[in-house]
Amino acid sequence: MPSFDVVSELDMHQVTNAVDQSNRVVKNRFDFKGVDAKFLRKENVVEVVSESEFQVRQMVDMLQAELIRREVDVKCMEVGDVIESGKTAKAIVTLQEGIDTDTARKIVKMIKNEKLKVQAAIQGDQVRVAGKKRDDLQQVIAFLRQSELDIPLQYQNFRD
Repeated sequence: MPSFDVVSELDMHQVTNAVDQSNRVVKNRFDFKGVDAKFLRKENVVEVVSESEFQVRQMVDMLQAELIRREVDVKCMEVGDVIESGKTAKAIVTLQEGIDTDTARKIVKMIKNEKLKVQAAIQGDQVRVAGKKRDDLQQVIAFLRQSELDIPLQYQNFRD
């Protein structure tokens, strides 16, 4: 029985490259000369540190541009509020990876509402879709690409 998995994953190598390149851009930009501004990455969290809220917002835009350049979907970014304390301002950017249970349930419900002859099941942080015909599975992929979800989706493990 043909099947495939719907997942939401990040290429962490490209994320690391984007953060490193953003740090280089900040060091070389004229409007950041003499400013202690940097990006700190710890797993799926990027901390943006600078001297003012305006600069932090600019740095978040730089990070977004670098992620887009490396074909990492920016839907996975969740930018926190800018917190100012003393001479520094910080913002926490969380990179979401995996499909949470509420979104997985929503995906399964959307597939069932389409009345296609497939079965969708939640397996951890991914959704497995199985059906008798490859064409039905391809219709599900096309449908999910058109749907407006707030997370980036990839389709893996397509088996005949």
